[in-house]
Amino acid sequence: MPRPPETRHADTSGVRPQTGDTDHLTPVPEPLHPDTHPPTDNLLTRLKAYEGHPAAVAGVGKDPVNLPMIRHWCEALGDANPVYTGPGAVAPPTMLQAWTMGGLTGHTGRSSAYDELLALLDESGCTSVVATDCEQEYLQPLRPGDRITFDTVIESVSDRKTTKLGTGHFVTTRTDVRVGETLVGTHRFRILKYAPPQRKKPAARPQRPRPVVNRDNAGFWEGVEQHRLLLQRCTSCATLRFPWLPGCAHCGGPDWDTVEASGAGTVHSYVVMHHPPFPAFDPPYAVALVELAEGVRMISNVVGTPYDKVRIGMPVRLVFHTYDGDLTLPVFRAAAEEAAV
Repeated sequence: MPRPPETRHADTSGVRPQTGDTDHLTPVPEPLHPDTHPPTDNLLTRLKAYEGHPAAVAGVGKDPVNLPMIRHWCEALGDANPVYTGPGAVAPPTMLQAWTMGGLTGHTGRSSAYDELLALLDESGCTSVVATDCEQEYLQPLRPGDRITFDTVIESVSDRKTTKLGTGHFVTTRTDVRVGETLVGTHRFRILKYAPPQRKKPAARPQRPRPVVNRDNAGFWEGVEQHRLLLQRCTSCATLRFPWLPGCAHCGGPDWDTVEASGAGTVHSYVVMHHPPFPAFDPPYAVALVELAEGVRMISNVVGTPYDKVRIGMPVRLVFHTYDGDLTLPVFRAAAEEAAV
């Protein structure tokens, strides 16, 4: 059969080539530990020392090439090519790596070189790993009944590279797949062993906006600090007013005193805030216009009740909540819930 042209495809499955026996290859170097090397021995030199050493030798596929695995593969990928079915079927070329996989138990007799290389990278801080790509070359079709063997070599270790994931080294292995003495394909697999960037400390939670306190409303906020909701009362016409104002909107009188609200009220109207988000607030939440028993209305939050359970006419009771450790605000809780507390 004429040799087909080289075919390459990308694979980001993240599965590492499995390993096998290492008896007849070049001896693997002694484990490279930091305490056995002089200080002048740099990391890259030690990493490069593993290039050309075996990761697997004479590994044997756990299963022969078979029609059930071919069928499952084609069904998963939606490939209905008839060349993969029937008496003269061949395996899809992209299954090349699948025949070398060792499953959960792996392959026995693997070389220690690959594990030592990864351990050395771990010691250098490159503790994370991601599969980046693979290249496959198909030289001869595989057919049901073929028994494959494979050898894997550590082909290259890159200089230290900087990526969006972090800095580290690309490690490339090459697996030669054979049926008998015939080379049927080559699988080149590349991973990045990298040092993840230092996690940034989460930003401090934004604080709630602080009220603007001036000479016209300072008395109100002093009352809030004492857990008292004070309403202004015109000393001329006895009209209550909220928010606090310099003079009476009813009669124009400039003089006033205060009345402490009982804290009882009902939801006159409300909105649910979804967007836009504001710092220190977690949408969605209900913002209510509460009518106090004294007849004035104020805007505040209804707390302790899911936003979608707030209703117009719902009785509420005043409570005081402290935010950010130093900000006290008057808010409202459903009266039934407040009575149960």
